[in-house]
Amino acid sequence: MSHKPSAPAGVALAELLQIMARLRDPEGGCPWDLEQDFASIAPYTLEEAYEVAEAIQRNDADDLRDELGDLLFQVVFHAQMAHEKGWFDFDDVVVAINRKLVRRHPHVFADEEIFDARAQTEAWEQHKASERAAKGLVCDSAVDGVPLAMPALVRAQKIQRRAARVGFDWDDIQGVVDKLEEELAELKQALDAREPVERVQEELGDLLFSGVNLARFLEADAESLLRHASHKFECRFRLVERFAQREQRKLQDCTLAELEAYWQAAKQQLAGEASSRTDGN
Repeated sequence: MSHKPSAPAGVALAELLQIMARLRDPEGGCPWDLEQDFASIAPYTLEEAYEVAEAIQRNDADDLRDELGDLLFQVVFHAQMAHEKGWFDFDDVVVAINRKLVRRHPHVFADEEIFDARAQTEAWEQHKASERAAKGLVCDSAVDGVPLAMPALVRAQKIQRRAARVGFDWDDIQGVVDKLEEELAELKQALDAREPVERVQEELGDLLFSGVNLARFLEADAESLLRHASHKFECRFRLVERFAQREQRKLQDCTLAELEAYWQAAKQQLAGEASSRTDGN
């Protein structure tokens, strides 16, 4: 699919920057936009990034275009506020990322040779470490620099990857599975012993962390896996609600056996629909 923009990219971007400046103009700008600062806008930036990911998951090109625009607006918004403070402007942001991409890809823009994605990932981390050192940021640990604001699953997986790169890792996947089973046993033990809730929660956290490690060993993204599992549960649960409504039942009035019957029926229906779509393709 090809698409010709209605205006050159540079012209359209210049118009976006002008719109943003107008929204933040103390004389006649938008009251809501004028009230915002970096902290208040940050949650919207994260939300737009997730909406981009959702559009990709749905394979919806039109929605992806719109969501990318919303995410770009977030960048422009932050750049405008920085410009007002005299820190930097949008052009500075673009110049910085251009230089960073060239600097971190010497195998493309210089004479360094890298032959696979794994080697590129290691080189990328080395470049980042060098950049932090150049800024005077002392790195005492392989896991330094992993942002605290990352979603917990993403951050856990990134920390595990960092540790693995310096040799702190299992020899094979069986070690990860054994650790997962160990953590589950410790959680069960804490529950059976009626230990304080804080202790139980700690064991549950360890179990989740081990689950993320298993995802890493399977070369899967833990965040995407949980997102998919949540979507699967949501689809099944909506069907359970529909089945109960057809029988004029409320879920809270159903027995556990009846709920399980609805659940199994939902699984079968969705599996049949998925099979039909596959056969149709």
